[in-house]
Amino acid sequence: MTTSILNTWALRMHFSPLLNVYFCSKQFHTLVKIRRPEIFCTPMMDSFRRLDDFENHAVSVLPPSIRDYYVNGAGEGHTLKINREAFRRLRIRPRLLRNVANRDISTTVLGQKVSMPLGVSPTGKQRLAHPSAECATAKATESAETVFILSAFSSTRIQEVAKAAPKGIMWMQTMLHSDRDCTLHCVRRAEEAGFKAIVLTIDNAVLPKNKAHILDDIPDLSTAVYEDYFLTKMTAEEMGNVHLQIRKIIDQSLTWEAVEWMTSVTKLPIVVKGVLTAEDALLAVKHGASAILVSNHGARQLDGTPAPIEALPEVVKAVGDKVEVYVDGGVRQGIDVFKALAIGARMVFIGRPMLWGLACGGEEGARAVLEIMRREIDETFALAGCSNVEQISRDKDLVVHKSYYNRLL
Repeated sequence: MTTSILNTWALRMHFSPLLNVYFCSKQFHTLVKIRRPEIFCTPMMDSFRRLDDFENHAVSVLPPSIRDYYVNGAGEGHTLKINREAFRRLRIRPRLLRNVANRDISTTVLGQKVSMPLGVSPTGKQRLAHPSAECATAKATESAETVFILSAFSSTRIQEVAKAAPKGIMWMQTMLHSDRDCTLHCVRRAEEAGFKAIVLTIDNAVLPKNKAHILDDIPDLSTAVYEDYFLTKMTAEEMGNVHLQIRKIIDQSLTWEAVEWMTSVTKLPIVVKGVLTAEDALLAVKHGASAILVSNHGARQLDGTPAPIEALPEVVKAVGDKVEVYVDGGVRQGIDVFKALAIGARMVFIGRPMLWGLACGGEEGARAVLEIMRREIDETFALAGCSNVEQISRDKDLVVHKSYYNRLL
């Protein structure tokens, strides 16, 4: 029976979406728990050359409810569209004949070396994309020697993820909850598991109505990160209703002093995620942030905000060299990473593309996504005339807005 079910995994990629209801169920996850994740690889991945190939295939095979949960943005989706379009408005001014034979695309974040300036942003409920879930992503990023930010809404326990990738560079995302014990629960487990930083998401004062509607149709939305806490703090009704869970833990009265509180309860560096303005960047630094992740939550919170790459220049200018600045949102190519580095980002992160990799082939799909990006980043370095990250930051006007060329018309 088990072999038969596993052999039908390929059918999931091409035929009836009804199969997905079972493949995303707890029963199936239990059944395949002891199986090697490689068994889920999709042979056609060998023909994928760009991240769009993974996305197109993944959205065609995921059940509509799960696809919508992953794909949709806030409101009418204007910001979601802008996140990607903003990169297209930037132009690279390549420098030539500069000896790029010996390139090094590695960098450091919070004092730790990573193999490339690309990491993985937190995305929740990865088991909806593939049974191996966050463990597969952790293994892929461990292999790639870069950062994996585990979501507070992970479908896998913190300790299990750490065990799956013992040499991985992992940061833990959390939020400042109305009950501080809930936040501490997450932080302490991350510390015990050897995580290297806490990523504090600050742009989620409420659950947007359109996201709440989508959540109604998602199977198994329990979060393994807070499972023990929820069992002791929530009623049976709350445990079975994700809206009640979120309402109970979200604190709408938060101020910047809460960031100071976070820095007081852990020795791990705090990366403040969700900043889009110079004003908030300065406040983050004032209240103890070690780094800032410029982000609009994948365009899933407030429609009408700027794309992170648009907000990046003012944040970088405001904080100078006081803290490291990272960015995510709309990144789909190696040239996007290069553009962000040239504007001032220390590190760039991707979220949804890792879900597409998981949906297409589990750990191998996630690895493939990262390796495609690595190749594109290296290629862009060469073609733009840069041998390393430091050279990008030294070159003035290496990347400009398209309006730069209007003066020639």
